[in-house]
Amino acid sequence: MTATAGHLLVVDDNEMNRDVLSRRLVKQGYTVAMARNGREAIEQMRAESFDLVLLDVMMPELNGYETLEQIKADPLLRHIPTIMVSAVDEIDSVVRCIELGAEDYLSKPFNPVLLKARIGAVLEKKRLRDQEQAHLRQIEVEKTRADDLLHVILPDGIVEELKATHTVKPRRHDGVAVMFCDIVGFTAYCDPREPEEVIGSLQQLIEIFEVIAYRNGLEKIKTIGDCFMATAGLLQPLENPVLNCVRCGLEMVSVAPDFTPMWQVRVGIHAGPVVAGVIGRQQYLFDVWGDTVNLAARIESAGVSNAVNISADAWRQVAHLCKGESIGVFQVKGKTGGIELFRVDAVL
Repeated sequence: MTATAGHLLVVDDNEMNRDVLSRRLVKQGYTVAMARNGREAIEQMRAESFDLVLLDVMMPELNGYETLEQIKADPLLRHIPTIMVSAVDEIDSVVRCIELGAEDYLSKPFNPVLLKARIGAVLEKKRLRDQEQAHLRQIEVEKTRADDLLHVILPDGIVEELKATHTVKPRRHDGVAVMFCDIVGFTAYCDPREPEEVIGSLQQLIEIFEVIAYRNGLEKIKTIGDCFMATAGLLQPLENPVLNCVRCGLEMVSVAPDFTPMWQVRVGIHAGPVVAGVIGRQQYLFDVWGDTVNLAARIESAGVSNAVNISADAWRQVAHLCKGESIGVFQVKGKTGGIELFRVDAVL
């Protein structure tokens, strides 16, 4: 054995007994500390890390049984294995020690071979138990990491459903406001620049957009290239989801020029029914579908830059709360005769 085979604590009120046992254990390769009584032993156990305690049964003040009880009652100490040592070789004493939580029982005088075997067996059991606990802790760390990643990818409520059922049932949601916010001239900005510069600038803007969306009660759905997509009233009820989107969009338009290279954005908003759910098996994606989503995207594309553009239907829900004006009828795919769009300038 090496000197790192184990750190042991010998507890005995008899100095000669402590010394003899300690020297024998040191010769076997262990590091050894000594305590004169149960109280001193518990103090040392709280101050140092031990792999095993050899505890005498018959001691004044606090005997071995009482010391063992206190050790097993302490959450910080109960995992440390204890071998009881006594000149009393009575079955009742052995049974009592085992019932109190002792790993083993040794009678004085010691048989050197038996002493070595018993200590080795207990330490091996502790080593395996420590490995198991370390493995379980690592599993918890990985589980937490996986949960954190899911919460980054998916909304909280969706994560809980996915964990409970291993699927997310697609659902129809009415009265949902959908917002798209796109960077104006992004492709032209990208062409002459290195990818690292492009992604660095985009990352800064998207991060602040996430903060703004959360502050205004929106759920970020995804980014599509340089386009930020979010919803209001989908996963949590809102009194006026369109108004929440308008506030969010106006704030995005306002802050975008503060970031290099003085971005301009274009926001499109529409409201109506959507279908929401999770698609994919290897890479989960929570998404929304339907005509409301398609129309919101087309309103963003058709609208004016550096402004919040909304459909006539959405405008009717916020006209009494906002300042804005019609910017005309625009032809959009899938809508015969076009649709009227409104530019929202401010919330009253």
